Amino acid sequence: MNNVSETRILTPEETQRCAEIAKALGDPVRMNIYVHLADNCCSTVCACKAPELFGISQPTFSHHVKKLVDAGLVAREQVGRWAHFSVIPEGLDPLRQLSAAVEVSPCRDS
Repeated sequence: MNNVSETRILTPEETQRCAEIAKALGDPVRMNIYVHLADNCCSTVCACKAPELFGISQPTFSHHVKKLVDAGLVAREQVGRWAHFSVIPEGLDPLRQLSAAVEVSPCRDS
């Protein structure tokens, strides 16, 4: 007999937030941009140099990084003519909470 203990149900807001983050990171280019920005956690990355790192055009980089900004994963700061980007440290917190909520333990027969 299986005992069902506490069941965790995400609120609609939590579900929506996790889906937005997953969608933003669901593109390989955006995921690589995010990882690159995270590697530079103590500084910003200038949009003037980033596109060449990923082999994409400036407009394509802008499109991808806007999705990350809109998802609350990346901050944008205008410095002179160029935008600079950095990771928002707590941006992945909803996914961390989701991961903790769905940790699976081996089932035991009782």
